[in-house]
Amino acid sequence: MNKPPFRLDHLDHVVLRAYDIPTMLAFYCDVLGCTVERRQEALGLVQLRAGTSLIDLVSIDGKLGRQGGAGPGTAGHNMDHLCLSVEGYDEAAIVAHLKAHNVRIGEIGNRYGAEGEGPSIYLFDPQGNMIELKGPPSI
Repeated sequence: MNKPPFRLDHLDHVVLRAYDIPTMLAFYCDVLGCTVERRQEALGLVQLRAGTSLIDLVSIDGKLGRQGGAGPGTAGHNMDHLCLSVEGYDEAAIVAHLKAHNVRIGEIGNRYGAEGEGPSIYLFDPQGNMIELKGPPSI
């Protein structure tokens, strides 16, 4: 079998279809620390900077969002989860911050990721998308 003529480097971006862009913006910026990189109003798209990656929010009723059919709900989701690597991982401080913002927190534990086994926290954005905040690999 032939190898591809390229090597994957990192996750560039993820796109989430959203019902309520202002609420999602508040969560991703105020709670997770993303910043708005750019807006493309004609497409219904807001691109958020998350470290070296982007999280794109697409309005369900915008030009791009309508192409995806029915929006996420109890019968189907946008994805299983997205994982964000966290620098300065302090579990107690992160959990306190999330609770202060009334964020629904899921399981906390050690999980395997791109850099190896390490601590992580599952949480949920306002639309129910699961997010994993991943700390550095355990030594």
